[in-house]
Amino acid sequence: MHNESKPVWWRTAFLIALGLTLAGSGMLAQAATTLLNVSYDVTRELYKEINPAFIKSWETKTGEKLAINQSHGGSSKQATSVAGGLEADVVTMNQSTDIDLLVGQGGLVAADWEKRFPFGAAPYTSTSVFLVRKGNPKAIRDWGDLARPGVAVIVPNPKTSGNGRYTYLAAWGYAVHKGGNEGQARDFVKRLFANVPVLDGGGRGATTTFTQRGIGDVLVTFENEAALIDKEVGGDKFDIVYPSASILAEAPVAVVDKVVARKGTRKQAQAYLEFLYSAEGQDIIARHHFRPRNEAVLKKYARDFPSLKLFTVESVFGSLAKAQKVHFDDNAIYDQIVIANYRERK
Repeated sequence: MHNESKPVWWRTAFLIALGLTLAGSGMLAQAATTLLNVSYDVTRELYKEINPAFIKSWETKTGEKLAINQSHGGSSKQATSVAGGLEADVVTMNQSTDIDLLVGQGGLVAADWEKRFPFGAAPYTSTSVFLVRKGNPKAIRDWGDLARPGVAVIVPNPKTSGNGRYTYLAAWGYAVHKGGNEGQARDFVKRLFANVPVLDGGGRGATTTFTQRGIGDVLVTFENEAALIDKEVGGDKFDIVYPSASILAEAPVAVVDKVVARKGTRKQAQAYLEFLYSAEGQDIIARHHFRPRNEAVLKKYARDFPSLKLFTVESVFGSLAKAQKVHFDDNAIYDQIVIANYRERK
């Protein structure tokens, strides 16, 4: 009889041969190379637009299909996760100390990471601004108003969030630039943080506390986050207030060398971060209210970036690494301020 079933071994061999034939002819779908970008809390929307733009550009140039996954949270918590084994191909943080942490973790990131891309490997900058309730009922105009009695300030935890850390440094720097000495700056920051009712782990959590939970009179956050809230929620609920001076916050990026070496994704990861400096990448960055490095793009979007006096971390603290040690390490000044405020409340 000719309709007998073929033996199992024959069917298996046939399927293997067919699979090899299809693969050789390009008929099987090619698996995409996947990158993981581990980033800080308020860049979700930025990379949701950056990623497909780069994927399209890369496929046009190379014919290779890519997939890019995102991970977001407080910057310092994210760096700790990568140090603990999260397989990031690239890290895109908001403070250099979080990338330096990965240098010290068995060389996950190369020691010369700042020299591998332009502008100290920071493709854009931001600054800390205020978001207040519509009409600004507490008349909050400058940093000094955040330390007034009766003003509730929402800011993420400086121990886990670069957003919160820059708020602390901006407030300290403001006091110094107003002529205050170290003791006066410390007292000012202490009074400001005494007005903080809750410390969220990251910038997006602080945004939720302020906008959805209705807690606080003012949210201190990065300029791009304030603009995003104003756009998504609508100008009928909040106003953005630019202080007289604020801090220049540079957002550094790096390839995680040990991961890309193991996965074979170095060229893709390198190109991905280089794309952030391209004209297309810089335009996307500007549209998401981060301050681009490209002067032509910055000029194009100048109306979105009001001018204000910006001071650098280096001008006040020497470096971010020094600020970390003096202010944010365990039992350093920030911890002392928190403990003092807690004891005064009791």
